[in-house]
Amino acid sequence: MPELPEVQTIVSTLRPRLLGARIVAVTLSRLDIIQPRHTDLPALLAGRLVVDIMRRGKRIIVCLDDGNRFYIHLGMTGRLTMNDRSDAKPLHTHMVIDLEHPYPLPAPLQLRFFDPRRFGGVWWLGAGDFAQGMGPEPLSVTPAQLAKLLSRTTRAIKNALLDQSVVAGLGNIYVDESLFAAGVHPLTPANQLSMDQVSRLNRAIKSTLRKALRHRGSTLRDYRDADGNSGGFQKLHRVYDRAGKACSSCKTKIERIVLGGRSTHFCSTCQCLDAQSIPRATRRKKPSASTSRPG
Repeated sequence: MPELPEVQTIVSTLRPRLLGARIVAVTLSRLDIIQPRHTDLPALLAGRLVVDIMRRGKRIIVCLDDGNRFYIHLGMTGRLTMNDRSDAKPLHTHMVIDLEHPYPLPAPLQLRFFDPRRFGGVWWLGAGDFAQGMGPEPLSVTPAQLAKLLSRTTRAIKNALLDQSVVAGLGNIYVDESLFAAGVHPLTPANQLSMDQVSRLNRAIKSTLRKALRHRGSTLRDYRDADGNSGGFQKLHRVYDRAGKACSSCKTKIERIVLGGRSTHFCSTCQCLDAQSIPRATRRKKPSASTSRPG
């Protein structure tokens, strides 16, 4: 699933070609990707100018000249790409937006939403709040804010950080990498972290995300930016998707467990945890690699 670095990279790639463009037409091959249901998105968008495109959490928000907005969530396998109208449309292209630009282009452009597994979609917001129910951005949250948010839950810190109402934009890859960088075990109850641990974690989240942004995100399976290019940060992962390989710091084998339905990777030496502090419900035999869904 694309996370903050991937979504921000897509937004940055799209921005120069979307700002100022007029939406000529919208073609939908599936109506069930639109929320709320029965929203007539083609009618709402036709003729409108794009005045801004931004990211909030994992959402790609498009702002229109009439004050209305919609956002696209990529789900697990979604892609948002800019294409020439003459380019072949792959299977599972669910939405095509034809654009007219105020400056001459070699060929007319289309914005396409492609999603084989259909966990993503398009949400019409109108003039409503696009951040309702979302936590602060991880690149701007302060240690004090993070400590307050984490103090409210007894969940494992891995699960707490995946909750978009706690911090918006983090996902499986960057939570695993940030916990490793902070030396925090993923099973640690969120409300048991000391202020020193929270401060380390806050710094680790920011530094991990900034590195990933510089490398344009991580491509493991599906992610591509709006030009169809892969990210490069997967080459720098220290724990994620490295089960059984040596830790880059201490040479202990990286472990993998399933936590909250997600593959979770960590070094038991660099991220040690007193067994007495592990929630009883999580003290179970580690499942095989086939039991988890990709994160």
